[in-house]
Parts: sequence; C-alpha cells; structure tokens
Amino acid sequence: MKKHFKTFRAFALMIVPFASSMAQDNVKSSLASGSIEPYHMEVTYEKTSHLIFPTAIRYVDLGSEYLIAGKADDAENVLRIKASVREFEAETNFSVITNDGRFYSFNVYYSPCPETLSYDLQAMQKTADKSNGNDVLFEELGSNPPSLAGLLLETIYKKDRRIIKHIGAKSFGIELILKGIYIHKGQYYFHMELANRAHVPFQIDFINFKIVDKKLAKRTVVQQRAIIPLRIYKQLDAIDGKTIDQNVFLLDQFTITDDKVLQIEIFEKNGGRHQTLQVENSDLIRARLIDDMHLKI
Repeated sequence: MKKHFKTFRAFALMIVPFASSMAQDNVKSSLASGSIEPYHMEVTYEKTSHLIFPTAIRYVDLGSEYLIAGKADDAENVLRIKASVREFEAETNFSVITNDGRFYSFNVYYSPCPETLSYDLQAMQKTADKSNGNDVLFEELGSNPPSLAGLLLETIYKKDRRIIKHIGAKSFGIELILKGIYIHKGQYYFHMELANRAHVPFQIDFINFKIVDKKLAKRTVVQQRAIIPLRIYKQLDAIDGKTIDQNVFLLDQFTITDDKVLQIEIFEKNGGRHQTLQVENSDLIRARLIDDMHLKI
C-alpha cells in the first residue's frame, strides 16, 4: 500500500508543473487572441511630435519617464509628445483613450531624426486593423459603448428629420426649434435647430438644460436643477447671417412632474437675442424609440 502511495505521489508531483504550464499557455493564448496591435513611432529630444485623434483625448498614460506629453492648447484632440532625455535605448510605450471610447496603444523608440513628426490617427484608422482601437466603457454612458452613442448622434444629425412640430421660439430674427426627442437604452437624444434670419452673426455663449417650476419658468428662477449633456454631436460657436445649423445632445433619461418643465436656453455672447424652449413631461414620454436591432431612427 505504501509503495502504491509513493508511486501516486511521484506521479502527482510530475503532473502539477505540467498542468501549471498548460494553464499558463492557455492564459497566454487567451490574451493573445484579444491583443491590440500597437502603433510604432519615433520621438526625439529636439523636436515635438503631434498626434491628431478623431475626437477629444480623455486619458493618457506614459510607459516611462523617457517621455513627456500633453494636450495641445485649445485643441482637445491633439497630443504633443517628445523624449525627456537624449538617446534613450530601451523601447517604451504610451496609451491613449479618446472621448469616443477608442483605446490606442503605441510603442515608442528614440531617433535623433524621426522620419515623421505628425500623425493623423483618423486617416491611419482607415487603412489599419480596427483592433487598434477598441471600445472603452465610460461610467456616464453605462453599458452603452461610446462608439454607438456617437453613431446615433451622427445618424440623427444626418437624417435631419422633424418629428416635433410644436416646440420653438423666435425673436430678433433668431429661431430655435426642437426637431425631435429620441430614446435609446435609458438615454435621450435631443435634436435641435438654430436659424439666423438676420444678417448679423449669432455668437453662441452657452446652452443650458435645466428643470424649473412651471409657474416660475418665465421669471427669475430660484429652484432649478441643471441637466448636463453627456455628449454633443459638434461644437457650435456661431451661426452666420442667413444660415441654419443643427445639433444633437445626449442626456441621461429623466422625467418631470406636471408642475415643472425642462427649459432649454441658448444665450448670445455680448448680445440679447437669447432663445428659450420649454419641454413638458408629456413630450419626454413620447420620445421616439430607436430600434435596437437595426438602429432605425
């Protein structure tokens, strides 16, 4: 019996390292199947390299102290990067996450004279493997991938349909209308249009979404709750004379009581042609559902 036990123990000792090795190989294989192929680039100490991303940069992580980086002033989608020391020999890396939920990985090498100093990631993506940019989930969007939210914003903008006919404001040659409210996975998409019928350009200062008491909506409001858009399809700074433009805003789902309204305000910079819309709860609950299977608007 003791002899059989010794034989079994010896066999067990032989099989454990083998099983451990197999498990490690399986892990490596599993990780490799989902690996993100990095871009390769060179940097130098004397010059700055620039990377232009399709959307605003949200996060940057540098792999070592050999690199320094930062967003370009007044350009949310441009990253500046260069070597912090001369002639570093070891390969290093950095990663970037953009506001559309794309993840980018870069392997970096030192060169005294890089062949390229400026990179357009949007142009590179057209010819590169899509695995170079995978969806990252952001807390404010819940389980909705940012790329899907971006696609819906773009689709609503390009289709440019008016499904709401009764919500609008007009004064001093400026007309603001709410063209549609859509709902998808617990989030609203507000489609609005701003028209300038005058020759004087309309400079946009800021846009507000807030819930106010219905009785106080036309007066100074004391009790109000601001609603911050999660995403905006494009940044609107001005509407030139005799032109029309539109935009789409993504907001978290909410409803309001009958004694309150959602107030949308657009303020003119250094001017008084402000426009205000009021949206009631009945308008919110009639939001058009976006078909989840075919993403039909």
